[in-house]
Formats: sequence, C-alpha cells, structure tokens
Amino acid sequence: MSSPNGAEPQNTADVPGGGGPQRAGSRAAFVFIFVTVLLDFLAFGIIAPVLPNLIIHFEGGDISRAAVITGVFGFAWATMQFIFSPILGSLSDRYGRRPIILLSCAGLGFDYILMALAPSLGWLFVGRLISGITTSNISTTFAYVTDVTPPEKRAKQFGLLSAAFGLGFIIGPAVGGLLGNFSLRLPFWMAAGLSLTNALYGFFILPESLAPEKRAKKGLKMANPLSTLGLLWSHPGLAGLALVMTLYYLAHQVLPSVWVLYTVYRFHWSEGMIGLSLAAVGVGVSVVSGGLVGPIVKRFGERRSVLCGLLCGVVSFLGFGLAAKGWMVFAAIPFLALWGIASPSVQSMMSRHVDHSSQGKLQGSINSVRSMTGMFGPLIFTQVFALATSARRVHPLPGAPYALASLLLSFSLVVAYFVTRGVATGPGEGRKEGAAELAGDAAAGDSGVSEATPA
Repeated sequence: MSSPNGAEPQNTADVPGGGGPQRAGSRAAFVFIFVTVLLDFLAFGIIAPVLPNLIIHFEGGDISRAAVITGVFGFAWATMQFIFSPILGSLSDRYGRRPIILLSCAGLGFDYILMALAPSLGWLFVGRLISGITTSNISTTFAYVTDVTPPEKRAKQFGLLSAAFGLGFIIGPAVGGLLGNFSLRLPFWMAAGLSLTNALYGFFILPESLAPEKRAKKGLKMANPLSTLGLLWSHPGLAGLALVMTLYYLAHQVLPSVWVLYTVYRFHWSEGMIGLSLAAVGVGVSVVSGGLVGPIVKRFGERRSVLCGLLCGVVSFLGFGLAAKGWMVFAAIPFLALWGIASPSVQSMMSRHVDHSSQGKLQGSINSVRSMTGMFGPLIFTQVFALATSARRVHPLPGAPYALASLLLSFSLVVAYFVTRGVATGPGEGRKEGAAELAGDAAAGDSGVSEATPA
C-alpha cells in the first residue's frame, strides 16, 4: 500500500490473479471506497428529511413559497452535478483518483458545516452549490474500483457499491428524521462529521490506483456532458427507448422534489415520520432491485417487465397523489418499488442497438439524460406544487405533482408499448441477463431513494 502522499501507485487490475500483498491492498482500497460511498449517501440521506423544512423555516412557514425555493435549489444542485461530474472524472484520469476523492470528501464535510451555520437562504443556497460540486465524485469512485479490480470481478464489486447506495438511503433518512426532531441543524452536523471522518480515514489509508504512465495527457479532454447525446438518435428504435427513459427519469424527479413538502402540507408529518417513510422506500427499492429484477425478467422477458414496471409506477404516483391518509402513502410504496423493474430492462434493450465499442458511450448518454431531467424536474414539480397549494386557491390540490408524474409515465408506457413490439417478448428471448446485471444500477440511480436528498 502506498504512503498517504500516493507515492507508490498500485494497480492490481494488471494482475488478475493478484499477489498476496497486492491483493490485500486491493481489498483494503475497495473497503475504503465502499465506506466512502456508504458514508456519502448516508450523509445525503440524513439531510433529506430536514432540508425542505429548513427552507420552510426561512420562509416563515409558507410552504407554497418554500416549494418554489426548493425547486431552484434542486435545479442549482443538479446543474453543478451535470457540469462537474465529467470534469472531476476527467481530472481524475489526468491527476489520479486519490486527490479527487479526498478533496471531494473534505469539501463535502466543510460544506455541511456551512449549511448547518447558514444564517439565511442565500448562504444555504451557496452550500447547495458547493454540495453539487463536491458530490460529483461518484464516477471517480467507480473508476477507482475499475483500476484495482480484475475485469472478471468488477460486476460483483459494482454490485457491492450499489448495496452501499441503498444502505445509505435506508439508514440516512431514518437517522436524519430522528435528529431533526431535536433540531433542524443537527443532521447537517452529523453529515459533516461523517464526511470529514471519511476524508481523514482516506488520507492515511487510501492508495493511488492509477499509475502515472496510464494517466490521460489532457485533463479535460472528455469533460463535455453533452458530447455523447447524439448516439441516442442514431437509430429509430434506440431513440424511442431513449424517450421512454427520459420520461422515466423526469417522472422520478417528483420524489426528491416534493416528498417532504407534500407530506408536511397534507399529513403534517414530523421529520421523524418523513425519515421513516423515506427509509421504507429505500427498503422496498433495495428488495426489488437486489432480489426480484433478475428472476422477474428471466420469467417474463424484458418487454413485459418494462410494461409492468411502468404500469406499477403509474399506480404508485396515483396512490401518492390521491392519498387521504398517511397510511395510504405507505400502501403505495410497494408499487413504487416494483416500478424499478422497468429501468434495467430498458437499458438492456438499448444496449443491443449499439456495438461493443460504444457501450460506454451509451451509458454516458443515459447518464446525461438523467442529469438533465435532474436539472429541470425539480423546477417543474415544485412550481406545480406551489401553484396547486397557493393561498389564492379555494380548493388546493397538493397531489397535482404526482398526477403529472403519473401522466408522464403513462405516456412513457404508451411509447414503450409501440417501440418494443416484437423485441424480447418472452422468457428465453434476448439478453435477460443484461437486465439483471443492470439491476444494481437501478438501485443506485433510478429508484425513489437514489436522489432522495430534496432540493
């Protein structure tokens, strides 16, 4: 293992069998990356139940006005992610993974301190901008795992990272909700402590994974997040599936955008209750993505899995929007979890429209679509919520954002029905294992909890 300054790079991917010390170093490095991802998403989850309530506090209890501000915060955070994720990834190709990961962890910790002390909405907004930049290191952590893991073992390691995503979003909201019952600022201090502890731990433990001779010559060569989008329109079938995914990701944004605002407005839930509800979503999504996607796709085929998954999404959002009692929200959560069956199946079908050399570019294109919907989705859904709950309305309609999300998924379902006709219609047809391999990605990137940090 290298010294803290990274003077002795280690790359066990070059030795698939791995020597004793090298293999031990690889295991230790992966443990740190696992802990990094877990603590990062645990920190995200901790502030999820309280950030919108802090905005409500700054707005003097005006939930409709707070919804507008929440949408602006969400747009700003996602925009920073969209811009800086490829930049940090490219810089890690040029200067190594270790400095990017450690700087991001430390920066995130100090940012949570800034938000904990924020005396106004302006300072809280600055904190969210910094958070969007410092949390853009997820691609670097995946690149680190690629560096230190032999190709035949990478799927397993990526699956473990996906488990860390899910675990963080199950525990984090519950802890944040409980802490928020004591103080809206306390969860930010807890998140700061986790991030700074992780940075300090990594400074002494984490070796560099990318040897100098393997680094890119130009740091920002591939930093344009829009550079791969043209691939999605290169084939009619691929373009149709891309539209399905775009509507899927856009509808998903209703969850991190208005979940807290909606449950506070309609059911007067406390921070603790909000945290438990988000944890319940995390458990449901983890169960489906981790254990049911593969068997369901194998049994029914990708096309039926896509259609049934999207239908479950429509039902879940209608359930949320029409819920008259808090328990009805919990009753709709299983349908939300089953919605996660659709995404890995769609991605697997998309992968058959490009050759092997373009698979990475395809995933980059999909991630760009996800990022752009993450930018505009919060603005759309929070504005709808603000208008639907305005004091000027005689009959408020707080469920309107979920009705819109259900409509978007209904359109996605119709598009999917036509563009997938004759494609992988039953068991034994097509690459079912492709969807199963992407199930972990659904748990990490497409679920209701994957972006549960509101605003």
